Amino acid sequence: MRYFVTGAAGFIGSHFVRELLAGTYGGDVTGVTVYDKLTYAGNLENLASVKDDPRFAFVQGDICDGDKLDEVMPGHDVVVNFAAETHVDRSIHGPQDFIVTNVVGTQTILDACLRHGIPRTVHIGTDEVYGSIDEGSWDENEPLMPNSPYSAAKAAAEMLVRAYFVTYGLNVSSTRCSNNYGPYQFPEKVIPLFVTNLIDGNKVPLYGDGLNVRDWLHVDDHCRGIALVVEKGAPGESYNIGGGLELNNRELTERVLEAMGVDWSMVQPVEDRKGHDRRYSVNDGKLRALGYAPQHAFVDGLAETVQWYKDNEAWWRPLKSKAAL
Repeated sequence: MRYFVTGAAGFIGSHFVRELLAGTYGGDVTGVTVYDKLTYAGNLENLASVKDDPRFAFVQGDICDGDKLDEVMPGHDVVVNFAAETHVDRSIHGPQDFIVTNVVGTQTILDACLRHGIPRTVHIGTDEVYGSIDEGSWDENEPLMPNSPYSAAKAAAEMLVRAYFVTYGLNVSSTRCSNNYGPYQFPEKVIPLFVTNLIDGNKVPLYGDGLNVRDWLHVDDHCRGIALVVEKGAPGESYNIGGGLELNNRELTERVLEAMGVDWSMVQPVEDRKGHDRRYSVNDGKLRALGYAPQHAFVDGLAETVQWYKDNEAWWRPLKSKAAL
């Protein structure tokens, strides 16, 4: 099987590629082409451990570039689309980049998959497409009601995925994950931002009252779920991928502070984000019926993640400096 993986110089996609080449997901992996634009969040260091694997190839390219996709996509068996602009705060201040990459880029990839007869395609999405839920959990039949430019762009991409299945018969599925964490995550995201701030003796910013709730998913569990959707997911279907632990932001902050050996004096309350969704919660029973179950307890995953950032300052410090975080 030859895989074409977009956006895989980023956090989640690079983990998927490393594990794919390590044989974690089984199957006969004969080739993996990583296709990435290398924006600020793309980092070839994330793929350093596999760059010498003879099955690995890297192509720098934009998912909006159909001509480039025509050059490099043919001959692959599976396309997995991780490529996206993902940071909500950035989408609030500059929505257009999110529309172009997440909507036009997805449409361009789906068209290329049709042109080249790709047997299997999986699009990686987010639970943020659902909006906010006060009680209970979303299943995949809930209407999409996004509240930020980022989530609106991802919801539009999912509508295209459905349309390409219904209209053209493309063998494509999509996933909707909860909040990811783990090693190699760009330090604008909350856990690595907090950890790296505290390593430097700086305070951590807490939005509003800190009671916004998220479900936390280790990147390794997320990628195992994606691999399962690639293998067993039904065409035209979406699959929630959850981590199984909901924490409000105050609780998350307390856990990071404890892991770093500091107290609440290192917290700086800040004005809440515009349109900040109050709570996300996914019912991932549909994927669990295919054999999915998260394997990383949050207490262990957080400890591993904190230690990784302590041990890998040479990886994150230039990124944080460049992004002025």
